[in-house]
Amino acid sequence: MHALACAASLLRRAMACLPQLGAIGCDTPLLMYILPNVYSKGYSTLLAPANEALIPPELLSSKTVWTPDRELGQYEDLVARVTNFHNEDNGFMVLDGDVFDVPIRKDIVHRVVRWQLAKRQQGTHSTKTISEVSGTGRKPYKQKGTGRARHGTLRGCQFRGGATMHGPKPRSHAFKLQKKVRRLGLKIALSARTAEGKLCIFEDLEVPSHKTKNIVQYIKQMDDTKKVLLVDGGDIDKKLKLATKNLHYVNVIPSIGLNVYSILQHDTLVMTREAINRIVERMHTPISR
Repeated sequence: MHALACAASLLRRAMACLPQLGAIGCDTPLLMYILPNVYSKGYSTLLAPANEALIPPELLSSKTVWTPDRELGQYEDLVARVTNFHNEDNGFMVLDGDVFDVPIRKDIVHRVVRWQLAKRQQGTHSTKTISEVSGTGRKPYKQKGTGRARHGTLRGCQFRGGATMHGPKPRSHAFKLQKKVRRLGLKIALSARTAEGKLCIFEDLEVPSHKTKNIVQYIKQMDDTKKVLLVDGGDIDKKLKLATKNLHYVNVIPSIGLNVYSILQHDTLVMTREAINRIVERMHTPISR
């Protein structure tokens, strides 16, 4: 209503200015008489409150801010559209709320990612102790009478080429994390992608051939996509594996290998109907103690 009132006011001012402009006979634009501030400064505050300062358009973002029409994290079942690489309609699918609509907790995601990175660390770092360094065990010189410091070997850590004291040895960096925390982290990652609108559900991941150009064309059709993770329910199709092998921004994994770190590394998550069913079944399986 405020915008309509402003527009009506501007129209009345324009109609009042027309006789004056005809009498003056100048080529000055009509907008300058109606909105002098707008014409001179290059931006409008038609819809802005009167008590706010004028903001230049170059300082404003051109992106549309997405505001959800519902409250997130309420464990509500969601209805999602099912498509394919050709953007064809394949019906709808119900996403379980206890998997795809859980509250977002960054602390849980942080714990799971640290656990994953620590578990996959090789831990092959190794340094040599005094018993492993190459060299003689003979005493370099007599104990007393030389005026030098006392030494019993040349393989000590204070000599060049000597041992390393308290250095790293091969070990495992993995630590234990409760299964319920790991499971909750995966639910949070899936819920985050769903809330962002970055979860695409496909009927299948079938491609006509193993050519990479097909996948490149499909990815270009997706809006605002930089890195895609394709998740299939069973074994990966050989043609799809060959088509995505040479693309650094497209990765394919089976549903059994879906993890939090992989989801966070990709801004778009594409899952098949079978993959979602398997993930939900895995999330609903009781934890074995």
